Amino acid sequence: MDLSPYLNFDGDCAEAFAFYAKVLEGEITLQQTFGESPMAEQFPDIADKMMHISLRIGDHVIMGSDTGPSPYQKPAGISVTLGFEDFDRCQQVFEALAEGGDVTMPFAATFWSPGFGLVTDRFGIPWMVDCTAEVAEAG
Repeated sequence: MDLSPYLNFDGDCAEAFAFYAKVLEGEITLQQTFGESPMAEQFPDIADKMMHISLRIGDHVIMGSDTGPSPYQKPAGISVTLGFEDFDRCQQVFEALAEGGDVTMPFAATFWSPGFGLVTDRFGIPWMVDCTAEVAEAG
């Protein structure tokens, strides 16, 4: 079974996924705008918006799209969780996601992790970033 988050955006999906590919060292494996789809004639006002995009990060995939003709709704009640064994890499990813975003819980040691933080990035996606290394291994 595969389980992949599907993220919705308010017109900036392509920009967000280019950013995620860079920060998470992933590869965009598929992308199609509404204008490139068989439904192009139905959506001329959003032809340049993303109908579907996939980002492969190791063995994992994150997918997304712009909401298209449906009204955009901010994500609520969910977070995308990232776990890293390397403390420095974990902190680096958290800081990148935090640029221009909203930090809910600053990246810091907790009783379960040498580094954990909560952030909603500048694209409106909530993230939980967790260092899975043993507390004694943290830099």
